[in-house]
Amino acid sequence: MAKGPEAFRTISEAADELHVPQHVLRFWETKFAFIRPMKRAGGRRFYRPTDIAVLRGVRRLLHDEGYTIKGVQRLHREEGLKRLVSAGEGRASAPTTHVVASGDRSGLLEALHDLETAKQRLDSLLGSS
Repeated sequence: MAKGPEAFRTISEAADELHVPQHVLRFWETKFAFIRPMKRAGGRRFYRPTDIAVLRGVRRLLHDEGYTIKGVQRLHREEGLKRLVSAGEGRASAPTTHVVASGDRSGLLEALHDLETAKQRLDSLLGSS
């Protein structure tokens, strides 16, 4: 019997539903402070339906849309969890823009890196070299 949509998921169930290995979910917990599954005795993780919705958005942004970890962190910081959930639901949104202060070399380099990552993703999708 399948679990209902409001049931909590174990890490193996969440990983299966999201099509990622369990270690990826554990890794994401270290990179994204907003991913906090409930932990029971012995450290066993249980993901709430809202956790799954956020994870689905993170997965889509990282794996399908070519975002970097820093890019997803920035998106969360600037637009919140609702933006991540909407990404997981496949809702389109305006691309994120980079606001770079005059003389902010690190901001420019980060924007350049994000653009190069997006270009590589597009090239791979289009089969170009």
